Amino acid sequence: MKGNNYISDSQKDAKTTKKKKSRFATASRKQSQSLVQIMNGDFLTRDFVLNNLIYIFFVIFLMILMVSKGYYVNQLSNDIAKEEKAVGDITADYVETKAKLEELTRRTQMIEKLKPLGLKETINPTKVIRIKNEKEN
Repeated sequence: MKGNNYISDSQKDAKTTKKKKSRFATASRKQSQSLVQIMNGDFLTRDFVLNNLIYIFFVIFLMILMVSKGYYVNQLSNDIAKEEKAVGDITADYVETKAKLEELTRRTQMIEKLKPLGLKETINPTKVIRIKNEKEN
């Protein structure tokens, strides 16, 4: 009957607090040891790292690829903005040139420019002459 020992509630609480304290103490100790190993570079000599070196290089390659993609997208957006500005400038030039052409080819402007050549505007409206074909009847 060695296993039938009576343990009071206060003794149970004392054991659980000791376990909790010891668990937190070991966790903080492990974290500090991990930090020291990272700072020293000792974690690189472990078998886990050496066995998985290919995967680690693959992850590093993916990270480099992701960063380069970010730079590429940034450059692409800058190029698009430049081209949109150029298209806007060309469109403005087109509208301005079209407005000048319409102003120069206006009827009153054409009359003034053609007067020195002896041409003048007709006063009578133009007449349309229509010939009826015999086949249409």
